[in-house]
Amino acid sequence: MSYSLVWFKRDLRWQDHAALSQASKIGPVRCIYVLEPQLWLQPDCALQHFEFIKESLQELDAFLRTMGGCVEIHYGEMIEVLARIKQEEPFGDLFSHEETGNGMTYSRDLDVAAWCQTHGVAWREFPQFGVVRRLKNRNLWQGEWERHMASPLQNFESLTFWRPPNPEHFSLSAPAHLKHNPPLRQQGGRTHALKTLHNFLNARSLGYRGGISSPLSAPNACSRLSAYLTYGCISMRELVQQTRAHIAKLPPQATRHRAGLTAFVSRLYWHCHFIQKLESEPAIEWRNMHRGYDNLREQDFNLDHFEALKEARTGWPMVDACVMMLKETGWLNFRMRAMLVSVAAYPLWLHWRPVGEWLATQFLDYEPGIHWSQLQMQSGTTGINTTRVYNPIKQAQDHDPKGIFVRRWLPAMKTIPDHWIFEPWKMPADLLYSAPNQGGTVFAKPIVDLALATRESKAKVHARRKNEEVRSENKAVIEKHASRKTLARSGKKNSIKEKQEETNSTQQLGFNF
Repeated sequence: MSYSLVWFKRDLRWQDHAALSQASKIGPVRCIYVLEPQLWLQPDCALQHFEFIKESLQELDAFLRTMGGCVEIHYGEMIEVLARIKQEEPFGDLFSHEETGNGMTYSRDLDVAAWCQTHGVAWREFPQFGVVRRLKNRNLWQGEWERHMASPLQNFESLTFWRPPNPEHFSLSAPAHLKHNPPLRQQGGRTHALKTLHNFLNARSLGYRGGISSPLSAPNACSRLSAYLTYGCISMRELVQQTRAHIAKLPPQATRHRAGLTAFVSRLYWHCHFIQKLESEPAIEWRNMHRGYDNLREQDFNLDHFEALKEARTGWPMVDACVMMLKETGWLNFRMRAMLVSVAAYPLWLHWRPVGEWLATQFLDYEPGIHWSQLQMQSGTTGINTTRVYNPIKQAQDHDPKGIFVRRWLPAMKTIPDHWIFEPWKMPADLLYSAPNQGGTVFAKPIVDLALATRESKAKVHARRKNEEVRSENKAVIEKHASRKTLARSGKKNSIKEKQEETNSTQQLGFNF
């Protein structure tokens, strides 16, 4: 009996799963997840990603077993697995969602497409987000996003499976080399996703406007749905439709609640906008979006600075506290993520690629399209965005004025007076003696002079920006990657300057929500 193969990747759900829904209309289905050795050897992978996927797969498998099926776990590279399955029990079509992942998955998908063509297998892919494959004109993107979000959810009416599931319990073992699984990270699975969504829509979104910038309020004010979107426990279309439906039901006087949810939907739009950049130009994962910025930082990489950043010993309490929060939770709000990248790119003068690989392992919700676009924007290598440099002392003063966040994640700071909490190296000797840190040592100065290093690094970036040859290439970057939201709204043709300003306005809208 012929059947269709449904390949689960980063779409670990059963509701609004276009591949499963469409395959079920043809006949029996066989659901697989493939543990690909090469994928898990990539520098952007961490144990927390694997464990979150495992938890999500366990719930998916449990649901499918109630329907008479399961998720089969296969080990090996995708081409090898497909060949093995086809040899043992030939299948008709291959169904999956499109994936805008890292370079390895991009190459893998090209190989799968070639294999399918050679072996007469029809590979049917479906959009996962509001991302358009082979988009020819960025002006068309916003309309396509809206059409996708408004289209009906792709739910199956019934499922027939190729054969009864293996009676053995679900089993998936992590590769031994994977590291970093924060003890306080979010748990995977659709049930957790829906619970998080319900809690946000009905309560936490009241604090969304004004609450997502500070690391104190953001863990509760943010939706906390980014990881569940990354691994597809819930679909973007579900999320947009449920949020808009909730907005429509709010009473007229619920202005704060409505404003929060409206801002949230806007960020969902920008989520897809940034992923579209990587879809349209996969090379921005590893090379500058604007080639005029090549060799700006690459040759000056300071490994000691990088290790100090990773080990939370830069000397700037807010920076080190953020690194410690990441180590423990796998999550950090966007403004603090932007601050980390800014500190790495400017006073520490580190190239964005190694920093990005490290941060990818630290973020549970690592989404390649958003990640690499934002790394480049914050590092000033897109050529079309305003230079944004975050002063870690000012950010601490603005968003943690009492030092509550810093003291929580840096216990050694607990006895430091508020006045010196963000610059403890400036404390008078008598205060240092009466309020020593836990190690009993004097607080070291930051690894570089913040003002001097920032001034010098900005001068280097701005020198490139002023270069006529570099400026001449800005138009091509804008035409390929800049937002068209204002253009679509007004119906008028934007000037290059307007498009650049429009792009600048999205600078802080990425990473998470």
